[in-house]
Amino acid sequence: MNDSVQSEGWWRRLSGGLRRTSSSLGSSIAALVTNRPLDPETLDALEDELVRADLGQDLAARIVDMLGQGRYPQGISPNEVKAVLASEIEKALVPVARPLELTARPFVILVAGVNGSGKTTTIGKLAARFRAQGKRVMLVAGDTFRAAAIDQLKIWGERTGAKVVAREPGSDAASLAFEAVTAAKVEGTDVVLVDTAGRLQNRAELMGELEKMVRVVRKVEPTAPHAVLLVLDATVGQNALSQVEIFGKIAGVTGLVMTKLDGTARGGILVAIAERFGLPVHFIGIGEGVDDLAPFTARDFSRAVVGLED
Repeated sequence: MNDSVQSEGWWRRLSGGLRRTSSSLGSSIAALVTNRPLDPETLDALEDELVRADLGQDLAARIVDMLGQGRYPQGISPNEVKAVLASEIEKALVPVARPLELTARPFVILVAGVNGSGKTTTIGKLAARFRAQGKRVMLVAGDTFRAAAIDQLKIWGERTGAKVVAREPGSDAASLAFEAVTAAKVEGTDVVLVDTAGRLQNRAELMGELEKMVRVVRKVEPTAPHAVLLVLDATVGQNALSQVEIFGKIAGVTGLVMTKLDGTARGGILVAIAERFGLPVHFIGIGEGVDDLAPFTARDFSRAVVGLED
């Protein structure tokens, strides 16, 4: 399959996956601006809608300020608003749309996130992506508190041909990570994906566990972990902002993966996160299929989220 066919297929899935967000946003915009002057009252209402769409206060204010600068004396069409919106969203996202580059071997990735965010599934999808590139991949079942997470990782190992390192539920996650990275160095593994516990009820305990894991892994590989990816569930909306803040402090997050964008009308939260934290967004997910996780691109997302055709 050539690149243009692949990218066209991804665009269809992305725009389809973001339809709940783009439909909700498009309906609001159309209701506000159709056959109405672009007066201060309309602009205020538009700003409220953009904030309600989780795009963030700063971006909403910038867009409304731009629209209010007198270039639309006869009013404005919904598609003109969408075009301005897509352009500003793209500008906000370009700095954070960065690929995950493997700069070491083995390249050790800690994957963090609250339980239910799609963390273990994301690890499996990343394993499939790296395996398709011909890389040797190891999965480490570091969420030792949940038997289901360990079992799920083993299934992904079988499915993708990745080696799985796991112990009994309740085992020490740090010593497991130590054992895994030691083996990865000996075996010539390219990528090590380490699942981690996602309990936020006891942050101090979680922080201690993650810090210990990092400390122990560095005894084997001083530059590891080379990436700490936070998996976010788009359906939680504003809660995703606090998760980035908490895990940023606990785990030293270096990049983001946002999942379940197809399950919400609040896909705009990714824009608010980008504006507030400036962390690289490496991948987004818009479905359960193994191919429904793809590298994040600012232009495609910005056009899909407002419902513009490619």
